[in-house]
Amino acid sequence: MKRALCIVLDSVGCGHAPDAAAYGDAGADTLGHLFERIPGFHLPNLASLGLYELLAIKSPVPIHSHASWARLTPVSAGKDTTSGHWELMGSEIGESFATFTEFPQEFIAELENRGGVKFIGNVASSGTEILKQLGEEHLRSARPILYTSADSVLQIAAHEEVFGLERLMELCRTARKLLDERGIRIGRVIARPFLGSNAADFKRTGNRHDYSLVPGETVLNRLQAAGIVTLGVGKIADIFANSGISHSYPTQSNAEGMAMIDELWQREISQPHLIFANLVDFDSLYGHRRNPEGYAQCLREFDVWLGTFLGGISTADLVILTADHGNDPYHRGTDHTREQVPALVLGKSIEAGNFSAVAGWLEEYFELSKSAIS
Repeated sequence: MKRALCIVLDSVGCGHAPDAAAYGDAGADTLGHLFERIPGFHLPNLASLGLYELLAIKSPVPIHSHASWARLTPVSAGKDTTSGHWELMGSEIGESFATFTEFPQEFIAELENRGGVKFIGNVASSGTEILKQLGEEHLRSARPILYTSADSVLQIAAHEEVFGLERLMELCRTARKLLDERGIRIGRVIARPFLGSNAADFKRTGNRHDYSLVPGETVLNRLQAAGIVTLGVGKIADIFANSGISHSYPTQSNAEGMAMIDELWQREISQPHLIFANLVDFDSLYGHRRNPEGYAQCLREFDVWLGTFLGGISTADLVILTADHGNDPYHRGTDHTREQVPALVLGKSIEAGNFSAVAGWLEEYFELSKSAIS
């Protein structure tokens, strides 16, 4: 029974991409800067899969006999979650998704009319800052907070109890529909529920939901067509608008994601299957917040879990660890960084390539016929 696992370590880049300067990211290096600047930083289990060789760091641990490693370079336009994941699965983006510093008033008016609301905000901001600035006004008025960022996103924040969680989700579904009707290529509409009673204790909850554009055909669709079960862990189903995903297992943290990977890996599944997981805490909790110490600790926690997982991988399995973009916590600003990403693989010998090489590895492993590949 063939089984494969692909884990995306969200934002764990390994050095600026050749075109990084065009994105304002020359010199960005998420992993490199962590190793350079945090004393005693060590990831022994990732080192055993070749990470240190990839980074040109002397490794104190032996390399796993079946490990292979390489750098992957993005070619899709953009440096966000959606473009990165889609390209990993073989759907490259030739034109950048639309971005805004504020949304057109005519569009906002129509969304307000359809949603039966009046917004506050309509600015570019980080999620934590917007709650400090407008959270208390939202509590007083019950008007949802509309904002964006450097990514191609339309985000709506609302208090779970004051505004209502399902009402927020329905408003975001309306926003997605309106964007699509108008041909506005925003990558994701994101529902950002939060709790708390004042600016000092507002906290976003784990009930976030993303409403993405539907990608072109990916390897996930081709795997499904060939009878291979595709299991999405974390926000994978959201990123692909459920296209090509047989079953989704949403999680609210890296810890939940790793526990779900363990459970699915050990579960008796009667068909060949792919477990495709995103671990988002590196990016959402530490990269965007420019917290290198937190980022490093998050990587250590993953590395410890990886050490417990490696013993359950057989020589017949395919396991891929990679990333979707960078988010160097030492870089200026709060945005993603245009970087190459590591690919650490058990079960196949690999070479450097573009992100879409991952799709090719999965096709080869599951022996998809050439006629099924577009």
